[in-house]
Amino acid sequence: MNPAKATLSTVLIAITVIIVVIVLLAAITVVPAGHVGVIVLFGKVKPNSIQPGLHLVNPLANVKKMETRLQEYTMSVASGEGAFRGDDAIDALTSEGLKVRLDITAWFRLLPDKAPKVYNEIGLNYASKIIRPTLRTAIRDVVVKFTAEDIYSAKRDSVVKAINIKAIELIGDRGMILDRILLRNVILPIKIQDAIDAKLAADQEARKMEFVLQKEVLEKERRIIEAEGIREANRIIAAGLTTNYLRWYRIEMLKQLVNSPNNTIIMIPEDFSSSPVILNTN
Repeated sequence: MNPAKATLSTVLIAITVIIVVIVLLAAITVVPAGHVGVIVLFGKVKPNSIQPGLHLVNPLANVKKMETRLQEYTMSVASGEGAFRGDDAIDALTSEGLKVRLDITAWFRLLPDKAPKVYNEIGLNYASKIIRPTLRTAIRDVVVKFTAEDIYSAKRDSVVKAINIKAIELIGDRGMILDRILLRNVILPIKIQDAIDAKLAADQEARKMEFVLQKEVLEKERRIIEAEGIREANRIIAAGLTTNYLRWYRIEMLKQLVNSPNNTIIMIPEDFSSSPVILNTN
């Protein structure tokens, strides 16, 4: 074989191998744990997502990795705590028309089988496009049904539960599931907050006084029952103190005194008409 042709053939084979290797490397896609891959080929989204692991895909396709683990979205008054920098608390009106501010965090997940639909219809920034406006709307729709005092203290859990239900209803079948909503802080106007705190303190004091009064009533009832018991015992004892019983009791006491080590006898008249006589037999 012509050396020149042999060299050319070797070069072509080497180029072919390199191309094949490049194509294979381009076709290998790794989807990390807690994610799914959405395949986009020539602008068209494939209907099925690929699960975590190693996959061979069309090298011309683009694989978008979307997280399916539990995620959080926070709107807070404190700078740096929420999804947006600066004060991002939600303003809402109560049933009395008072403005309250709420710090809130939502836990949510992307449904793996809905990832292609979410990417195709919403994109990768679905949290800011869906979760954020859903929370703001749900909070305002719910808060307006409660008083400021309810939200601040008594019915806080009920408010959170109602917001959660409303948010789930608003999200619908958009490919995300709302796991839980956390109401982190409720900020009221200072005067309103002070008034509510004073009312709560007064209620606490009233409950304390009610407890004290109830305790006194129970103590009074105990004393009445104790007095009635003593009176009944005295009545029974008095009914049993007959003349014959007293005579028998006198004789028994005399027997004990006779056997006493000091030999002292106390003579008690039967009719108690005179003072007892003390006899010393020593």
